[in-house]
Amino acid sequence: MEGDTFQQWKNQCLSKSDFSKKGSVDQDISHIVCCINSHDQYFTTSSCSGRIILIDGVSDCPDVQKQNCSWLFVTHQKCQRKEVVTGLEKSVGEATFKFEPFVLHVQCKHLEDAQLLHTVAINSGFRNSGITVGKKGKVIMAVRSTHCLEVPLSHRGKVLISDEYLDFLVGVANEKMEENLKRIERFNDCLQAALQPQQQICSLQEGTDKKPVYRRRRKRVQVNPVTDCDSQSVKEPIEDNQKEMDCDLMFLS
Repeated sequence: MEGDTFQQWKNQCLSKSDFSKKGSVDQDISHIVCCINSHDQYFTTSSCSGRIILIDGVSDCPDVQKQNCSWLFVTHQKCQRKEVVTGLEKSVGEATFKFEPFVLHVQCKHLEDAQLLHTVAINSGFRNSGITVGKKGKVIMAVRSTHCLEVPLSHRGKVLISDEYLDFLVGVANEKMEENLKRIERFNDCLQAALQPQQQICSLQEGTDKKPVYRRRRKRVQVNPVTDCDSQSVKEPIEDNQKEMDCDLMFLS
């Protein structure tokens, strides 16, 4: 019954129209969304590849889509100074220049499925990721990062910054976008490794006479620190609970 309920949620969500301003999944993460939705244990509920935006409204506006906030400029790629200036000229309130990184919300069939994706997100650099469990048993894993940028540029339509400072802000935002795209690809690589463990080849301790069997993570296994999601970098297991490994091993005699 539990599986039937999850499948109903998935069918309902994926059959709905995309009500975002763009109306479709961002190109830089379409392959990730497609991969997740192709697995029985997951489906995506919302996503954004990351964006640079200029919004106009009240200074304490918590959401760019709330009433009284208007979009002056938005891009999911790097921006140019002239694009920001053109948007800023339209400001009549408090214009705010923002960079928002990649965000992805995934509903998971079981808590352990969410934990697997959470590990992928953390190892990929999205260290603000988390898991929530709703009253109806819905398990949501959110991929989030902290390398944001938010700077007020005008007040009541009057620009408050110099041209030099605007050039600096555009450069900072573009650097953050570059790093964001790198983390997205890192997330995709780790995701592929986590969801297709049978294709991984984990290096074993020299001289061992035990055969590895690979499976999806169900229990935690402690190993030496691993710098990335490449399973070939896994070293000899240790017992002091330092790090989790990205692909679990069961050793059989």
